[in-house]
Amino acid sequence: MYLLIALTAIIAPFLFLVVMRMPAAKGMTLSSLIVILLALMVWGMEGKVVVSSILQGTHKTLTILWILFGALVLLNTLRNTGAVDRINQGFQSISGDMRVQVIIVAFLFGSLIEGAAGFGTPAMVTGPLMIALGFNPIAAATIALIADSTAVAFGAVGTPIAVGLSNIPDANISFFNEIAIRVTSLDLLAGTFIPFILIVILTVFFGKGFKDALPMLPWTLLIGVIYTGSALLYAILFGNEFVSILASLTGLLVATFTAKKGVLLPKTEWKDALSEGFQASTEKSKMGIVTAWSPYLIVVALLLITRIVPWLKEFTNTAIDFTWSNILGVEGVTSGWGFLYSPGTVLTLAAILAFIIQRKSANTFVKASKESLLSMKMTAISLIATLSMVQVFVNSGMNVNELISMPQYIAEALAGSLGSVWIFVAPFLGELGAFITGSATVSTLTFSPIQYNVAGQVGLDVNTVLALQLIGGAAGNMICVHNVVAASAVVGLSGREGEIIRKTLGPAILYGLLAGISGFIFL
Repeated sequence: MYLLIALTAIIAPFLFLVVMRMPAAKGMTLSSLIVILLALMVWGMEGKVVVSSILQGTHKTLTILWILFGALVLLNTLRNTGAVDRINQGFQSISGDMRVQVIIVAFLFGSLIEGAAGFGTPAMVTGPLMIALGFNPIAAATIALIADSTAVAFGAVGTPIAVGLSNIPDANISFFNEIAIRVTSLDLLAGTFIPFILIVILTVFFGKGFKDALPMLPWTLLIGVIYTGSALLYAILFGNEFVSILASLTGLLVATFTAKKGVLLPKTEWKDALSEGFQASTEKSKMGIVTAWSPYLIVVALLLITRIVPWLKEFTNTAIDFTWSNILGVEGVTSGWGFLYSPGTVLTLAAILAFIIQRKSANTFVKASKESLLSMKMTAISLIATLSMVQVFVNSGMNVNELISMPQYIAEALAGSLGSVWIFVAPFLGELGAFITGSATVSTLTFSPIQYNVAGQVGLDVNTVLALQLIGGAAGNMICVHNVVAASAVVGLSGREGEIIRKTLGPAILYGLLAGISGFIFL
């Protein structure tokens, strides 16, 4: 019975959003109410702990809404300054093929943002950028989510590894770097195919089918190999922190050059995923391409220096600190928010600098702010419900029945019944954790001790199993509810979250299978 109760946090969202096709605001509110009631009545959580967990989820929602606002206000400001038209023209000069644009914008530029910021930021940046390039909104959201996967194990300058594995015995820098090499080795199979999988999803759901994806196979494999191969090299040379940043920059250079020259690419341009009625500006922009892109360059630069320079990292984390510690006096129920460190602050600052650099009126930013705030109403409800449920689920170990937490209960039940085939289960446990918690880091922090113990019990290589946990957590980014809610909102599709999950679920499962096969081969 307890296993079924614990699984409710997975079953209810899937049932309401994917099967019954409810909007997230309604579906996640119902899911949250069910999980909270079961936590109180069956799991034995005290009312004070539940209320503090709900407040923790609400506080975390504010941190995500701030990132969402930053992403929206930057895009809307750039629309108002005319920079989006110039960016669009720049892409047209590289390739007008939307399949190529998906790889450059969503996969490679998104991986660069992931390496610098993490925490769901890439999909909130690349989704709107694809909208500006003319992509159908649901295509933009779906592709942005699937693309933000391979780089996630090394997101926010290696946080999923350094923080996620911090509770493993004898964890140290050398151990983290060993895991980074193992992750990139295993990803030589799964990660290499992600660019092609993106094209398949794009052409099957938003075009005429697989036949439009097949001509892109040689080029996408080239980009996939360049990304995963260079990621392995950088993991060996530099450790875990800069893998996705350097690999994505390498990929961007190769992709841009080969696309411009037409190397391994079909002659005909594919544009089937264009938004109905979209018309790119035909008037040649007077703005320079560097000026148009400068706000995004500023975003990457600020994200990097605030995470790499020790004194600046300390300052941005503590100067304006909205962290809420030990909520309602419950030890350990805390929600962090270093305001200056947040990607939302960086994105908003970039939007302010945009109208200055691009010599436009401050009204462009004011107008963009109003537009952005008005589009976020339903998202706030969805996220509060989602994160309240998540925090009750995660904090369920604090109960009067002396039960372990719900996520631990699920993991131990799986380990007990599936230990013999654990090499194939490990990535899916990582995905499960990310689906519920919305974070590869939290998924790894929660489940890595269980992965470590199971590997030891059944005689599997511990580093391989932990690497599969990280890869699974990264793949779970495609389907985790609060990422989907945010990605939907940022492209104006609040209420269609279930439709997006139905499209991202297949690639997430395929990624887990490929990772498991890699792990089996590696053993």
